[in-house]
Amino acid sequence: MALVLTEEQELLKQTAREFIQEKSPVSELRRLRDARDPTGLDRGLWKEMAELGWAGVLYPEEYGGMDLGYVELGQIFEECGRALVAQPLLSTVVLAGGCVLEGGNETQKKDVLTAVAAGERLLALAHQEGAHHDPHAIATRAESKPDGYELNGRKTFVLDGHIADQIVVVARTSGENGDRDGLTLFLVDPDTAGLEITRTLMVDGRNSSLVELDRAVVSRTSVIGEVGRGANILDRVLDRATVALSAEMLGTLSEAFDKTVDYLKTREQFGQVIGTFQALKHRAAQMFVEIELTRSIVLEALSAIDADDSDTSLLASCAKARCNDAIFMIGNEAIQMYGGIGVTDEEDIGLFLKRARVTQLTLGNSAWHLGRFATLQGY
Repeated sequence: MALVLTEEQELLKQTAREFIQEKSPVSELRRLRDARDPTGLDRGLWKEMAELGWAGVLYPEEYGGMDLGYVELGQIFEECGRALVAQPLLSTVVLAGGCVLEGGNETQKKDVLTAVAAGERLLALAHQEGAHHDPHAIATRAESKPDGYELNGRKTFVLDGHIADQIVVVARTSGENGDRDGLTLFLVDPDTAGLEITRTLMVDGRNSSLVELDRAVVSRTSVIGEVGRGANILDRVLDRATVALSAEMLGTLSEAFDKTVDYLKTREQFGQVIGTFQALKHRAAQMFVEIELTRSIVLEALSAIDADDSDTSLLASCAKARCNDAIFMIGNEAIQMYGGIGVTDEEDIGLFLKRARVTQLTLGNSAWHLGRFATLQGY
């Protein structure tokens, strides 16, 4: 597959960059953080993004979408990553919305996806239960009742959960914790009796939530896909979300590098611009190499999703592991080159480091994805 963008994709990328630079530079994240905004994002900005078609990039035209692909969406994610934009693309469009798109019935798709594409509804996916990413480690139970299903359990790290208009909850209808079989997806309203959502603020200023379910009863019409076969939906959606997040990480680490190079060109020490020091030149060159390697695997993974390639899962884990390692290395190097001022709130580079730390753990750290890569290869 060609690892270059088409003219139309380049235009989309440039349009996204210009919009974000005007509407949501890094200073907007600072504003949301300092104002202790109760939502953690700008709903007006999200509406504007939806009007540009971003919320419906992946969805069919019959649901108000653009019927494009992940390569196109990846360019938007990358530009959002460059400016640390607080937006619900991952939680709403790719994760929870992706579950409805992948496994929902026609009624669910018409209702949910149309509203998401119009920017009128936010979604969240509640699947993780432990401290680390493990998609099938689900202990939350869904017990069949005469009037539906009773949900009991606890979910952690639910992205944008406290502002979601609907939550896709992964629960176990059969089997034991860790089994792939027996998982079922439910579309749940946040005002459901027995469901409690607690907002948690992450180090990067973004939103996640703790979701607790105590005898929360949902109707049978809330089931997405087949009962007990939710992993068939979840696995595909998580692969796609992993690659989309990798595209955002590519934008974040690329901008961190650009800011660092600019700093090297202006900061003086011992009467010289520090960018003239050979050791720093070598380190900057290594950062550039890491970025280009990362860019190639991210674009290949995005293309594989659109082509429905059989190696999509393999490439998703490869891309995330590469991004995790690259963003860790570049974040650390950037702070080292900035010096002490880099860890103060005066410089933006510290915000990039914090975002790097959160994204490294979101949807799986390097150890998890390297282990999965080896398993998929038969080791």
